[in-house]
Amino acid sequence: MAVTRSQRRSARLARYWGRHAPSYDGAMTRIEGWLFPDGRQWVCGQASGDTLEVAVGTGRNLPHYPDGVRLTGVEFSPPMLELARRRAAELGVEVDLRLGDAHALELPAEAFDTVVCVVSLCAIADDRRALAEMWRVLRPGGRLLLLDHVASDRWWLRLVQAIADLVSVPLHGEHFGRRPSARLPAAGFAIERVERSKLGMMERVMARKPSEPVTAG
Repeated sequence: MAVTRSQRRSARLARYWGRHAPSYDGAMTRIEGWLFPDGRQWVCGQASGDTLEVAVGTGRNLPHYPDGVRLTGVEFSPPMLELARRRAAELGVEVDLRLGDAHALELPAEAFDTVVCVVSLCAIADDRRALAEMWRVLRPGGRLLLLDHVASDRWWLRLVQAIADLVSVPLHGEHFGRRPSARLPAAGFAIERVERSKLGMMERVMARKPSEPVTAG
């Protein structure tokens, strides 16, 4: 079977994040303290029931989930996933950690009450496809919780982000000019809450997969 361009790109990015897995936690600790000091707590604290975390990384969210959450985590970088397994063992957290691709989740449809994605849609090659997969695995009425850096609402900062994309996207697939909340309605989600901070660069979103199909009025 021929390997597609998307598959080659995903494999290259997985190798990149694998090489940087040992230094990831240190770098994120410094960034989080400024950009989103309470972001992980906000997102994970609202998860309930059967919960899927897409792009679980090194497991930095694991300490923040409430008791009673039945957690599954998917990550496409084996070294990152191994660090997440170590963290789960150290914390005594029960979680089903799997190697997988956000573009094609090997999970059944309508299997989860909550889907979480934290600072990861920015680096998933095809964010529309990833959102479609999140929709597929959510049960009707299920909740989507997102936290990410996004295109600012200040024009001069968007210009800086566009310049940064010229380097960051080819190098390691990270996009500074995306805004996930703008894609959610087309993906079928009903947005319930959007909060912006840090000159509009940080965005946290609560959305829901409607229990009934949305029809045009």
